[in-house]
Amino acid sequence: MDEKDLEILRILEDNSRLSAQEIGMMTCLTTVETESRIQALETAGVIRKYSAVINWELAGNGEVSSIIELKVSPERDYGYDRIAERLSRFRQVKSLRLMTGTYDLQLLVTGRNMQEVSRFVSEHVAPMDRIRETATHIIMKSYKENGNMLFEQQETERLPYSF
Repeated sequence: MDEKDLEILRILEDNSRLSAQEIGMMTCLTTVETESRIQALETAGVIRKYSAVINWELAGNGEVSSIIELKVSPERDYGYDRIAERLSRFRQVKSLRLMTGTYDLQLLVTGRNMQEVSRFVSEHVAPMDRIRETATHIIMKSYKENGNMLFEQQETERLPYSF
C-alpha cells in the first residue's frame, strides 16, 4: 500500500459514492488505475464494506442508541476475543470495541425503545459468562457520526453596517 492507496481510502471514507473517474482526477490517476487500486483494496479486505451515514433522528425511526460498557474476565489463551465474537453476533450490537480504562469492552447497541435496550442488556449481555459488570449510557442526541456532522449549520446573520 502506498500514498495513492491511502489517499483513495481517505476519499472513499469521506464519500464512497464518488466514481472511479472522480477519484482518479482527485489523485492524478487514470480511471483504470483507480479502479484497479480499489479492486485490490477490496480483495485484500482493506475496504470491507460501503455504507451510508444516516441521521436517524431526521429519518424518524424512533430507535434508541446506547453505549454499553463491560468489565470482562478474559479467557486463558483467548483473551477477549471469544466473548467479543459472541457479543458481535447479536443484531442489536452495531459496534464493539476493546478499550483501555475502567471498562474492557464498549458496545453500541440499538433498540426500539429504552426498555428493549434494557431487556437486551439484562437478559443477554449481563448473564454471559465472564461479564463482571455493565454500565449503560443512553445516547440522547448525536451531533457527529463517522466524521459527518448531523446537524445543519446555521448561517451567521450579517448585521447591517453603517456610519
